[in-house]
Amino acid sequence: MARGTGDKAEGKWDETKGKLKEAAGKATGDRSTEMEGKKDQVKGEGRQAWGDLKNAGQRAKEAVKDADD
Repeated sequence: MARGTGDKAEGKWDETKGKLKEAAGKATGDRSTEMEGKKDQVKGEGRQAWGDLKNAGQRAKEAVKDADD
């Protein structure tokens, strides 16, 4: 399994949770919950990007190792 897979999954969860919170905040008129949802979405996007970066680093490391063989 790729190193960043867990980060990507957690990021996707945060993003989904954020969308739900944002929708709930809009539906109830609770601006605080709406903003918290947006914050969770950004956090999730960042975590997914971190997972992508980890995966890219792992692929680069493997490519260098394969080139040495």
